[in-house]
Amino acid sequence: MTTHDDALTPALDWFGGHGWTPIAFQQEIWRAYLAGESGLAHAATGTGKSYAAWFGPLLQWLGANPDRARWPAQPPRLRVLWITPLRALAADTEQALRAPLVDLGLPWTVERRTGDVSSHAKGRQLKKPPTALITTPESLSLLLSQPDARTFFADLEAVVVDEWHELMGTKRGVQAELCLARLRGWRPFLRTWGLSATLGNLDTALAVLLGVDAAGSARPGRLVRGEAPKSVVIDSLLPDRVDRFPWAGHLGLKMLPKVVDAIEEGRTALVFTNTRSQTELWYQALINARPDWAGDIALHHSSLSPDTRQWVEDGLKDGYLRCVVCTSSLDLGVDFSPVDRVLQVGSPKGVARLLQRAGRSGHQPGVESRATCVPTHAFELVEVAAARHAIAAGHVEGREPPDKPLDVLVQHLVTVALGGGFVESELLAEVRTAYSYRTLGDDEWQWALDFVVNGGDALHAYPEYKRISLDDGRYVVGDRQIGTRHRLSIGTIVGDAQIEVRYLNGPSLGTIVENFVARLKPGDRFLFAGRVLELVRVREMTAWVRRANSSRGAVPRWTGANLPISTELGEAMRAKLADAALGVLDDPEMLAVAPVLRLQAKWSCIPALDELLVERVKTREGHHLFVYPFAGRLVNMGLAALFAYRLGQIQPLTATVTATDYGFELLSPEPAPLDEALAATPPLFDTTRLLEDIPASLNASELARRQFREV
Repeated sequence: MTTHDDALTPALDWFGGHGWTPIAFQQEIWRAYLAGESGLAHAATGTGKSYAAWFGPLLQWLGANPDRARWPAQPPRLRVLWITPLRALAADTEQALRAPLVDLGLPWTVERRTGDVSSHAKGRQLKKPPTALITTPESLSLLLSQPDARTFFADLEAVVVDEWHELMGTKRGVQAELCLARLRGWRPFLRTWGLSATLGNLDTALAVLLGVDAAGSARPGRLVRGEAPKSVVIDSLLPDRVDRFPWAGHLGLKMLPKVVDAIEEGRTALVFTNTRSQTELWYQALINARPDWAGDIALHHSSLSPDTRQWVEDGLKDGYLRCVVCTSSLDLGVDFSPVDRVLQVGSPKGVARLLQRAGRSGHQPGVESRATCVPTHAFELVEVAAARHAIAAGHVEGREPPDKPLDVLVQHLVTVALGGGFVESELLAEVRTAYSYRTLGDDEWQWALDFVVNGGDALHAYPEYKRISLDDGRYVVGDRQIGTRHRLSIGTIVGDAQIEVRYLNGPSLGTIVENFVARLKPGDRFLFAGRVLELVRVREMTAWVRRANSSRGAVPRWTGANLPISTELGEAMRAKLADAALGVLDDPEMLAVAPVLRLQAKWSCIPALDELLVERVKTREGHHLFVYPFAGRLVNMGLAALFAYRLGQIQPLTATVTATDYGFELLSPEPAPLDEALAATPPLFDTTRLLEDIPASLNASELARRQFREV
């Protein structure tokens, strides 16, 4: 088939009218869609994946309706469902999808259905669905909980899952899997296409997206890769003297003058930080350093009001903002063509994460992307060099799907019971077509079903936990209040209670965590939305504030601020350190941090790839045992608990545990029996008892209690 197939002509003409030429992978996806195939498109950020997925349904409809004079006066019912992981992407996606419809004169409609859309609009959509609907996994679950959900999706022909790499490997992704299994049960010939930019395990990603058939075999699908990888430049702002640079910390304001200079070099810059607190502090620091930039720079994170976020996004797209300080809220999807510089403050935490953020600059096919890393302490220079090496080697993190999480299944059972009810055997077969539940056992299914019918062993005494009941062979929700409560709590995102922040007689600024506000009293000042605010009063989950005549205030702290480095980045760091131990310093960052590494080698040692560095020090505080696996904060915390437990089996041990991304410390009044543990049977590093010792070590510490809500 040539590139000028008649079926592709409308798309080719539309692209040509804008001075563009469709890339080969886009045309491959269009042909695959027209042939009835499903699949996964993997290409760099800014290479046109959205139009690759969107034009397939458009071309199919145009092929089935060639006579424009006979096109319907009313828009067709829902044919395309577009799932996005972030509400922030929905508005930009809606605008992008609508453009070809206007130019081609198609009688299609495109609308959003997210938490930012009014209840009136949502009610109208239920009665008169748009032709294409952009939504999130949570809003899709809410749609499936409607009594007439099957009728709503009766004409659905395609589902596009945008930024699949962001959903896969999370419980939100599992929620999407269950929703897709439900839709495929109703529409067996449904086409499903995923879009991904930075992912290592593509075959698994495709399998998870498409699920399995009734026999448990993987559904056929096409993996489409973009052509040559997009050119990405990773560089750093280096400190003038590493011996004067902090050896610890996470804020990095010592690099503020260099960041200001870097912003001035370009047209529009995104300054990424890893937490919302950092975003607030860096925005304030930039304003204080350059007061003349007021009005030209802004900040963006998920706790700001929708109106504020939209204003910032519009300013970026229109090019009238010099700089935006942001978090992962601007990681994905949104096309900010004017952005020509990305700065990453602090550790990138992962190879894929850095690639994703770099792709925010040069967000067009063929344009170079660039990310400049801003270290906050000396050792982050090693991270940057390691990340660049991993990108060059193609070592990008994969995502592994959770294995049949029963909490997500329990929620889905109630959702389906609300959405018309279910027959047990039919729904069990359907659930097992979702990849994460392909090995779901009968006993696990019965546990989940009993939990929603009777409350399980723990909650059977409470009537409100008996959420569904059997009625004429179908499980349904018979209590309207239970249905209302369930719809209000649908989702898998764990977070603290939020309080709205609002000016006296003015607009809302966004939301802030309740436990932070609880520590404030009227008159206290705090930093939020780029302003120093004074708390006036708290009433009915609203913090009423006024502008404060001050430049200082407390900084809120949100959950999700302890993102660990990835395994791939940790391994790349170990490789860089091993090279440094051999005298190989082939990166500007490694040359800059060389004095620190020489000091490490003098006082201790730099571990080789097959070595684990363990250090022991005695101070006035006690006996310190330092271990450096470079496995990320969460793994290191678990290893610390395991080490403490096993050392405690040799002799009683009371230890304080501290973990970072690089390693962990056990601080105890007496020396830890390390030598005895290494010589014991089984030894300290024995792997045969992990399944027994890990739960025991967690139960012996406070980790199980602290992480309960996120398990």
